[in-house]
Amino acid sequence: MYNRYFYKLLAIIQCLIGFAASTDAQINGPYFKDALQEKRSAFYNNIVRGINKTFLLPLNYNTEDTWINAINNINLVKYKPILVNNRIDEVVKNITPRSSAFKKALLELLNAEYPDKYAAVIKNVFENTTDDVKLMAMTATYILPTSTATDRKMMLMQTSSLLAKDADNAILHELTDQIKNYNNKTNTPSLTTFFSKKYLPGQVLVFSIQRKNRNYLGLALVRNAEGDFIKNIDGNFFTVGQLARSAGNMPGYITNGNTPQGLFRMDGFDTSKSFFIGPTTNVQLTMPFEFKASHFYKDSSLIDTVWDIKNYRKLLPDNFKKFQPIYGSYYAGKAGRTEIIAHGTTLDTAFYTSKVYAPYTPTAGCLCTKEIWNKKTGVVEISDQFLLAQAIKKAGGANGYLIVIEIDDKKASVTLSDVLQFLK
Repeated sequence: MYNRYFYKLLAIIQCLIGFAASTDAQINGPYFKDALQEKRSAFYNNIVRGINKTFLLPLNYNTEDTWINAINNINLVKYKPILVNNRIDEVVKNITPRSSAFKKALLELLNAEYPDKYAAVIKNVFENTTDDVKLMAMTATYILPTSTATDRKMMLMQTSSLLAKDADNAILHELTDQIKNYNNKTNTPSLTTFFSKKYLPGQVLVFSIQRKNRNYLGLALVRNAEGDFIKNIDGNFFTVGQLARSAGNMPGYITNGNTPQGLFRMDGFDTSKSFFIGPTTNVQLTMPFEFKASHFYKDSSLIDTVWDIKNYRKLLPDNFKKFQPIYGSYYAGKAGRTEIIAHGTTLDTAFYTSKVYAPYTPTAGCLCTKEIWNKKTGVVEISDQFLLAQAIKKAGGANGYLIVIEIDDKKASVTLSDVLQFLK
């Protein structure tokens, strides 16, 4: 929690230099007891013991739930000794009789940590799955990177056939589009229209600019209600890194998948007691279908329970209205996704040191900024989330829209230079 000294120091700094553009102002900031080294070690050791114990058990109907928990924990802490790898081999080879819930948990782990390795087996799962479209989508996501044109034709025939019978199914809609466009290069329209002062005048906006490959870091910028982007005291545009990758790296229309592209309604600030999110102020977001239509569109004339994609389309600049990926949040909400927010992290960054996105940590599909916690004191040392919240407050508050946009297929983190041309 913040103490009085922190608040006093912050007030003095902000009075003297305006918006603080570095973490120097975070002296004696939020405290998180589970960031202490002994707590970190105890948490990890407890998880490892649980994984090892579970993977010595037989896998059957009675132990499936225990195995699912262990699989999720492997994906969380990236623990893959020989025992785990060998048992994963066995489990994948005998996946057919397992429940849909088990297959989904396993697919998240395979997609994140064992890409391509089991494509032949998972292809067979796809071909024999027609009664669970979410599982079908997850299997398709796993096999697409190694698929041939013939494979994709088969996959498209299967999904299109189901979509013809259930045209309103959001998952089938997005899956069909995913297969159709798998090898297509991302051709995102110019961001100039999104960054224009004329776009959604009077609304506070946060832009989260991402790559198609979510292993690479995105970038967040903040625009105030007058249409001006927030700047640091040195005159440069305010930015913070933002990871939009989920632990399983599944597409955005899948529950716990990556943050979908598109519009999210900012709905104020909050703090969390979650072990994974921590106490730093987060930005609450809502998606289409998650709450009331009148609230999302900020239009009291709309019927709260009626969602029409035409209203979503009205919020987009003209050059994006026919750009299918920007409708991701609409279809994800329609498919049942909820509770995506923009937050910091209290996860131990040591779990992910070998990953491209380190020291950022993946989530269950939220937008996550970098936070580093002192293992001796439990106090935050670096918090981009604090800076983001302050920038949004300076812009007028979290009561406009947050917009996620993938700009290209480049395998590199997004930097200000990638978008600077659109800000002039």
